[in-house]
Amino acid sequence: MDAGRAGNEAYEQAWLDYRRIEDEALRESYAAVCGRLLIAGEGAELAAARSELRRAIAGLLGSEPVDVSAAPADAGGGGGPGGPAIVVGLADRVRESWHEWAAEAAGVEAGLDAGAGAGAGAGAGAGAAEMPGFETLGDEGYAIRTGADGSVYLLGGGAKGALYAAFGFIRLLQTGAEIRGLRIVERPAYPLRMIDHWDNADGSVERGYAGGSLFFDGGRLGERAERITDYARLTASVGINAVAINNVNVHAEETRLLAPERLSDVARVADVFREYGIALYLSVNFAAPIELGGLGTADPLDPAVAAWWRETTAEVCRVIPGFGGFVVKADSEHRPGPFTYGRDHADGANMLADALAPHDGTVIWRCFVYDCKQDWRDRRTDRARAAYDHFMPLDGAFRDNVVLQIKHGPMDFQVREPVSPLLLGLRRTQIALELQITQEYTGQQRHLCYLLPMWKEVLDFEAGDGRTVADAAGGRKGGASADEQGAAENEGGGWRGGLAAVSNVGTDANWTGHLLAQANWYGYGRLAWDPSASAEAIGREWIRMALTSDASVEETVIRMLMDSHAIYESYTAPLGVGWMVNPNHHYGPNVDGYEYSPWGTYHYADRDGIGVDRTVATGTGYAGQYPPAAAAMYELPHACPEELLLFFHHVPYDTPLKSGKTVIQHIYDTRFEGAERAAGLLAAWDHIANRLPARAYVEVRERLAHQAEHAREWRDQLNTYFYRKSGMADAHGRTIY
Repeated sequence: MDAGRAGNEAYEQAWLDYRRIEDEALRESYAAVCGRLLIAGEGAELAAARSELRRAIAGLLGSEPVDVSAAPADAGGGGGPGGPAIVVGLADRVRESWHEWAAEAAGVEAGLDAGAGAGAGAGAGAGAAEMPGFETLGDEGYAIRTGADGSVYLLGGGAKGALYAAFGFIRLLQTGAEIRGLRIVERPAYPLRMIDHWDNADGSVERGYAGGSLFFDGGRLGERAERITDYARLTASVGINAVAINNVNVHAEETRLLAPERLSDVARVADVFREYGIALYLSVNFAAPIELGGLGTADPLDPAVAAWWRETTAEVCRVIPGFGGFVVKADSEHRPGPFTYGRDHADGANMLADALAPHDGTVIWRCFVYDCKQDWRDRRTDRARAAYDHFMPLDGAFRDNVVLQIKHGPMDFQVREPVSPLLLGLRRTQIALELQITQEYTGQQRHLCYLLPMWKEVLDFEAGDGRTVADAAGGRKGGASADEQGAAENEGGGWRGGLAAVSNVGTDANWTGHLLAQANWYGYGRLAWDPSASAEAIGREWIRMALTSDASVEETVIRMLMDSHAIYESYTAPLGVGWMVNPNHHYGPNVDGYEYSPWGTYHYADRDGIGVDRTVATGTGYAGQYPPAAAAMYELPHACPEELLLFFHHVPYDTPLKSGKTVIQHIYDTRFEGAERAAGLLAAWDHIANRLPARAYVEVRERLAHQAEHAREWRDQLNTYFYRKSGMADAHGRTIY
C-alpha cells in the first residue's frame, strides 16, 4: 500500500513516480511482455524513450528490461526465440528493417503484420506500410500495436512520435490497462502545445505559487540541470512540444538573453529540451533594438530595425538548433510595441516573422492588449472589447508564421467569463488559445481548483455555426478530426496554432505547491493533445499515476477535483462578476478592490442592482462582437446564461432567476453553500487519511484547512457587502454581519 511511502521521491517525479505495481498477477502479465527492449534507430528522442522505458519498467515491475540489439543474430528480431519484446522506432524505418532482417528473423515480420491493423476494417495480415491512418501520423503521431507473439511495437511517425509512444505505453502500465491486443493510433490535435513560464532572471516567478524559477538561479540560467531534465520528462510525457522559459513582461536582464554572452546559457536549457522533443521559445522585448542594439528606434518599418532583428535571430538560431521562436507582449500594460511609431500589430509581428522565417521559427503575438489607464468614470470604454477591436480589423494581415495568442476570455483568466469572441471571429489568421494553469484568480494553489472542467467548456463553445473553439485553435472549419486535420497539413496546410498556457510549476518539491494542482499541469498537456478527452478521465489518470492505485481513494479524489471549480466559483464570483480580489497580488476578497481603478474592471454595484451593461442596445456593445446567435443570447437578460448574467447585464437585486430565487438570494445562498462545500473537501480528505501517503496527506490537508477557513472569509465579506448595498435580508435568517 502507498501509505507507508516517505521521502521526496514521489514529489520530485510527480506522475512519473514509477511505484511498484502491487497486483502480482497484473505485474506478471506485464513482465511477460516487458522483459526485452529493442530500440530500432538512433537519435536523442529514441535515446530518451529507451531511458524512460528502462526506468519505468524497473520501477513498476522490479527489474529493468534486457536491451537487445537490432541485429537479428543477437536479438532474434525482437519477437524471435528470445520471446516478446518492446520494439521502439520510426514506423517507416522499422518496417524497412523487418524486410531486411526477414531471412534471419521471420517471426518479426509475422508479429509486426499481425499487430499492424488500425481498428475496424483492418485485416490481421495488413502490414505497417498499409496501416489505415498510418500515412497521416506526421512527425508527432504514433501507433502502439501488439504483435502475434505478444511483442509490443511503439512506432512513431517521427522521432518525437516514437518518444510519445513510449510515454503512452508507460501510461497504460501505470493505470493498469490491458496491453494484450493493443490497436492504438494517436495524433495530437494541434501543432503547437505550449507552456509559457513567467520566470524572471532574478529567480522569481510572476504569478508563481510553487517556489522560485526552475531555470534562473542566482543570476545564472540552467544551473538546475537535473531538475530541468525532470521537468522536460514530465512535460514531454503529456505531449507538450514548446516551452517559453521567461516572463512575457521582459525586463532589462531578460532582454539580454538575446545577447551573445547569454545565449550559451539559453542553449544549455534548449539542449535538454531537444532530447524530449521540446522547442525552446524566448519572450522578447519589442524595444530590444534600442535597449540591446543601441539603435535610436524600434520602429518595425525601419530597415535598420528589421536588419538588427534578422542578424540577432540568425545568431540565436545558430547557437540553438531547432529554436522555436519569439513570444511577444506588445503595447499592453506598459510594454513597448509598434503603437509608439504609429504602426499596428501586423507591422510589428510581421517584421519579427520575416526574421524567423528562414529558420522555420514562429512569432507568438499575444492579444492581451487594452487601455490600462482608463478613467473609471467612463461607462463606455470596456476592457472586454479591446482584443476584438484591436485584432479583428487585421484578420488576414499576418504572415504565415505568426500565431495570435488569445486568452480564453475577454478579460483576464477570471473564474467565470464568456469565451473571447476573437477566438471564433478570426478566420484568416492562425491562433492559439491561451489558458492559465497557474491559479492567479482561482486560489493561487492554496485553494483546490481543478481547471479542466472550465477549459472543456471553453473548447466546446460554439457561437451558433457549429464551429467550436477547439476547431478554431486547430485551424478547422468545424468538426474535422485530428486525422483529417493531419491529412490537410500533409497537403500543405501548414497550420502552426494550437494551445498555450501559463505554467504553474516552480522549485517546490512537489512542483506545484498544492500537490493536487499537479492535475492541472498534467491535464493541460493531455487536453492539448486531445481536446475531446474528458476532464474526469484525465483526472483519474493523474490520480493513478501520481497518487495511488487505491480505487476507494481514486473515487474520493476525483469527486474532489471535479467539484472544486464549482465550489471555488460559488464563494468568490456571483453570476459572472469577477475581480473582487485585493489589487496587485489578486488573493483574498476585496469587493471594491478594482472598482475605481484605471485597469477597467467593474461590477457597478449600487443600492438598486449589480452588473455591467454590455448590451448593444444600452451598454458598451460588447455582446455584439459575437456571431448573431450568440449575440442574441447575450443581449437579453432572460436568454443570457445565468452564470454570466452580471457580466452582460446590470439588473436589480430582486430580479428572479430560473431557480425562483432572486439575484440577491442567489448571492447569499451560493456564498453559504460554497463555504460548506469547501469544508466538505477537507472532510473528504480526512476520510481517506489512512489510505494516503503520509506526506501527501499532511501537506494537502494544510491547504484544504486554509481553504475552508478562507472560504468563510469570502462568504462573510461578500454577503455583508451586498446586504449593506441592497438592504435586503437573507430569506433564511443566517448570520450576515
